[in-house]
Amino acid sequence: MPRVREIDDPGDDPILRETFEKEREAFGFLLNTTKVQAHCPGIMKAAKALSAAVEGSGLLPPQLLALVYLRVALINGCPF
Repeated sequence: MPRVREIDDPGDDPILRETFEKEREAFGFLLNTTKVQAHCPGIMKAAKALSAAVEGSGLLPPQLLALVYLRVALINGCPF
């Protein structure tokens, strides 16, 4: 059971609605981090933009990026 209640319904927040639609389209479900970060849509949007910028920058080779994702998942106790 998560310590922070997860938000599954975007309500009438346009940021949440857009993000939830994109994630459901891409993955078929909402990521747990999105459901927790949805408590503060502005921060959620900024965190996703930061992740996209790191991935899209090309500064990290794809193999290293995969290892970074794996390491973060292990630190957080999440399955990769």
